[in-house]
Amino acid sequence: MEAATLPLLGLLLVVLPIFLVKLVVGARSYGASASSSSQPGKMPPALRLPPGPRQLPLIGSLHHLLLSRHGDLAHRTLRELSSLHGPLMMLRLGAVPTLVVSSAEAAREVMRTHDAAFASRHQTPTLRVFSAGGRDILFSPYGDLWRQLRRICVLELFSARRVQSFRRIREEEAAGLLRSVADSCSAAAAQGGGSGAVVDIGERICRAMNDTIVRSAVGGRCPRRDDFLRELHRAVKLTAGFNLADLYPSSRLVRWLSRALRETERCNQTVRGIMAEIIREQPVENYGDDDNLLAVLLRLQRDGDAQCPLTTEVITTVIMEIFAAGSETSSTALEWALSELTRNPRVMHKAQSEVREAFNGQHKLTEPDTENLRYLPLVIKETLRLHIPVPFLLPRECREPCRVMGYDIPKGTKVLVNAWAIARDGRHWEDAEEFRPERFEGTEVDFRGADFEFTPFGAGRRMCPGMSLGLVNMELALAGLLYHFDWELPEGREVGGGGEVREAFGITVKRKSKLVLHATPRVPCAY
Repeated sequence: MEAATLPLLGLLLVVLPIFLVKLVVGARSYGASASSSSQPGKMPPALRLPPGPRQLPLIGSLHHLLLSRHGDLAHRTLRELSSLHGPLMMLRLGAVPTLVVSSAEAAREVMRTHDAAFASRHQTPTLRVFSAGGRDILFSPYGDLWRQLRRICVLELFSARRVQSFRRIREEEAAGLLRSVADSCSAAAAQGGGSGAVVDIGERICRAMNDTIVRSAVGGRCPRRDDFLRELHRAVKLTAGFNLADLYPSSRLVRWLSRALRETERCNQTVRGIMAEIIREQPVENYGDDDNLLAVLLRLQRDGDAQCPLTTEVITTVIMEIFAAGSETSSTALEWALSELTRNPRVMHKAQSEVREAFNGQHKLTEPDTENLRYLPLVIKETLRLHIPVPFLLPRECREPCRVMGYDIPKGTKVLVNAWAIARDGRHWEDAEEFRPERFEGTEVDFRGADFEFTPFGAGRRMCPGMSLGLVNMELALAGLLYHFDWELPEGREVGGGGEVREAFGITVKRKSKLVLHATPRVPCAY
């Protein structure tokens, strides 16, 4: 919203005279539909809606976000508002009624007790473009297609056996990342720059995670990787849900005027074009071997045993989402982990001591080498707690009128679970803003959907199906970076760890600038 605030306010002033009447009529229609279950001829009972901040005509609650001291970081602003109005807070963002969930108890109600009522996804116009109208895994409505795709994910795409089958790819891409750092250090030494080098490690992590996911998905690399990553970065911002098309989804006028929606369509066409090139380059004769995720989907399409046909559009959309979600969340979390380790030398020393004692004398790490590590997984857990890659998870939608914690939630309400705020709630976490992996020692609290104070992958029916694949991609790469190199800030730079000004606005919360560190070789690489 920092960049979007002036265009947003300007456009609102332009459309206000024309659009206000439509919004008032729409709001009345929404209220009527919410109480449609009452008997004909009788006045509908008044709904007991969750509390919320003051609303204004046309923009609803948007002014609280637009004027926030946190700028465009909505997860921080909504945490602040929830501290005033409660763990269940009702807003109207433009024309969209929105429930914000900001406590573990409220999250349990939404994602477990009433999971079926909130099992559908809220489709914004921009998300509808990228998801082909919801014909995908992440944003499909709750129904037969979603059930089928979820079953395919569990049994075929992300099973333990399938994830293990990509071990060679993970090891090769992690080795490539380490070689690139070692080569930079060697080049710096050859030029008389000492034994280390300043490395754009954030960019390299991003490329390595992308290559790992793309190879797992289609069996080969992406020839236009940099173009894909640039468009992916743009898509992250476009799909955050705060552009005019998403705030006023029923207005034809706003859709016609929306530059964001036109940019979304352009970005989607570019990404799908890159996808089509990748798919065309894969040998058709290998599709029956099930050695990548695309081959699995094409086999299922060929066999025709699916309840809902797996069209080429569905397959392309699913693979595109695996590309985007897998590389974006893993690289974001891994970059934050290295940021926090650099900001916390005690934790860095402890993590490096563990890997160097465990692998003493080795010049090459493999995935089984990491299985006995104990502290490094805690570092990853703490990173996911403090820097949940998708702070609101993915928006849900109320499928039917529902009562949560004594409040009425109308059908069609958008639901944002502020998992970022919940994971920093001082009632559940001592020194909640501190990076302290030891907090997970001797505790059963985990991120697999049973502990609602810590749900970086969500919970319930719509929990992230690719969690296991994302975790193993991160662990080997981080272990190698800590084993082979020492890391510190280049002179005159700041790492920018948890400060709000360091975060970038989008559907995921990335660092505002890519991480750059000074790497010093400590254990020779033999990759």
